[in-house]
Amino acid sequence: MKPVALTLGEPAGIGPDVTIAAWLARNSLAIPAFYILGDRNYIGARARILGVDIPLVDAHPDDAARVFASALPVVATGQSASARPGHPDENSAAAAIGSIRQAVNDVVAGHAAAVVTNPIAKSVLYRAGFAHPGHTEFLAELAATNGESPQPVMLLWSPALAVVPVTIHVSLRDAIATLSSKMIVDTTRIVVADLRKRFGIAQPRIAVSGLNPHAGEDGSLGTEDQAIVAPAIVTLRAEGIDIRGPLPADTMFHEAARKTYDCAICMYHDQALIPVKTLAFDQAVNVTLGLPFIRTSPDHGTAFDIAGTGSANPSSLIAALRLAARLASQST
Repeated sequence: MKPVALTLGEPAGIGPDVTIAAWLARNSLAIPAFYILGDRNYIGARARILGVDIPLVDAHPDDAARVFASALPVVATGQSASARPGHPDENSAAAAIGSIRQAVNDVVAGHAAAVVTNPIAKSVLYRAGFAHPGHTEFLAELAATNGESPQPVMLLWSPALAVVPVTIHVSLRDAIATLSSKMIVDTTRIVVADLRKRFGIAQPRIAVSGLNPHAGEDGSLGTEDQAIVAPAIVTLRAEGIDIRGPLPADTMFHEAARKTYDCAICMYHDQALIPVKTLAFDQAVNVTLGLPFIRTSPDHGTAFDIAGTGSANPSSLIAALRLAARLASQST
């Protein structure tokens, strides 16, 4: 199988740390072949800071799988990195963005099986003029064809729970104001299609949360669940989708409830991410659905406070690499 293209992420964060740790664990944890898109000298410098002796080799994506067993393949992007661990600098944004662009180019060109992205620091990118709320929206732009960008959907997947927020990186006030039946319908259609195509679930079971406490309590705690959420479910059920809701969010995520569905559709960011991060912080993987290629990411941030200390846990990155390879193999 083709290797996975792994982005550098924010250079000053723990992306380089967990990348090095994942390669070192490649044999004991059966990690699929990957290459890192970035600056070989920078990766080497971080390894020295970590006190790790790791062989690095400049590689082309087509050679990465062959050399992976003996050295970490590094594919140059033309962007240098210079930030100290925990301290982004003027080169950080260009290095992070260049790595993402090249990863997408590689997978579209057929050199890589999937894209896995290390964490970025949105504030650093914003200061450099980055115009997107986050990774997800930027990837959708990069995947555009004929001027049309696909609608990206953020799935947080773990063995214990899979969740999708309908509204993502917006304030809670804006999430409530912009939520619509169409958003719920469009999001769920994409989720169902990719659960079938990528995850091999023939008839996905979908549970939909309400927006308000107790799913609105028949309108006494808010009318959005009756006016917005319920009509979307009626539409989707008429299309043959196995879907239930709106359900009270406070009773959707205990063990017995989770066994009754394959994915929970939630109305806003924290409603979805709090339960999955509580249940599976080190195993959860961010998957972008709706794209013409596979993209996963560890479900954590840049962790500037521990970058370069050797204490970063690579478990979520390893899970993201494994899931990317699994989805790629099922999609071929």
